[in-house]
Amino acid sequence: MATKTIGEAKDTLRKLVSYSLDGDGNAPPVFLWGGPGIGKSAIIQQIVSELGMDVEENFIDLRLTQLDPVDLRGLPKLDSDEFVRWSIPHFLPRDGKGVLFLDELNLAPGAVQNAAYQLILDRQLGEYKMPSRWVIISAGNRPEDRAGVNPMKSPLSNRFIHWEVETNIEDWKDWAYKNDVDERVIGFLNFKPEMLYQFQPEQSEHAFPTPRTWERVSQLLEIGFTDTNDIASAIGLEAAREFQSYISMKEELPNPQQILDGENIIPERPDILHVIITSLIETAKHQTGHEQRLMEYAEQLPTEFTVLLIKDALRAGIQLQKTQKFTKFVQKHKGTIIENTQNIT
Repeated sequence: MATKTIGEAKDTLRKLVSYSLDGDGNAPPVFLWGGPGIGKSAIIQQIVSELGMDVEENFIDLRLTQLDPVDLRGLPKLDSDEFVRWSIPHFLPRDGKGVLFLDELNLAPGAVQNAAYQLILDRQLGEYKMPSRWVIISAGNRPEDRAGVNPMKSPLSNRFIHWEVETNIEDWKDWAYKNDVDERVIGFLNFKPEMLYQFQPEQSEHAFPTPRTWERVSQLLEIGFTDTNDIASAIGLEAAREFQSYISMKEELPNPQQILDGENIIPERPDILHVIITSLIETAKHQTGHEQRLMEYAEQLPTEFTVLLIKDALRAGIQLQKTQKFTKFVQKHKGTIIENTQNIT
């Protein structure tokens, strides 16, 4: 099975959806496999919004686990000539364009999966025909994820293009900065990217770190819940303790405003540098006029932290690319990873 990061899957799906929306033809149905909480469902809604469509009108999230086979097929009824015809389920699209998302398809009972065969392959159910500019995308957990999935029969599986989706800290940060995730969460995961996803199927923990649960941590912090046990309710006790240690260290460091005002505080410890960089970005994005200073500071850091500061500042919307120092810096490092920072907006 092909493997893609969340960002790669999103880019490819956007292309497939655009192909159908533009009327060029029907994109093949896609099934995204991946662990719980990594963002499979979220990227579909993001694609709909980014392509200028209304999620309420152009995105149908159909959970087959909540349906019986007859709900999908429609109820039989007699017409005026006493022929039996099948009524069309109200939740299926009748016109326009958009995405029909069959989430958790492999959690549905086998009989419901059987009822979906014709819809997925032929884009119709009995007399119902799906409008040409609608795309079918599905998603589900893998058997090893302890999600209680039902085996997908080979005739249904053969109807999809299959991708296994993995988490990626860079893709997650692209999303996190755009959605105002708490800078303490971003800073911690910069420092310990392996903590972004820590699902272990053999353990019975109810809470564990995933992109979804780190978003919950951000929400808890915004509400004012900072106790270790409160944070553990979202990500588990071990991850919560590590996160709290990071927070404690952060509170003991110099005010990032001092650096923005011209002080060159450059610690040798990598963990402290991670904290300072994230705090700097959070402070600078709420002010104006610090772009040149951020570039000056970035140039004094070890290369990996230079790249981290520049890329994350751009993700946060700080217009470093408008400074002369940024242009010169990219030219100097042409052909390296630093050059790719120009593509982040």
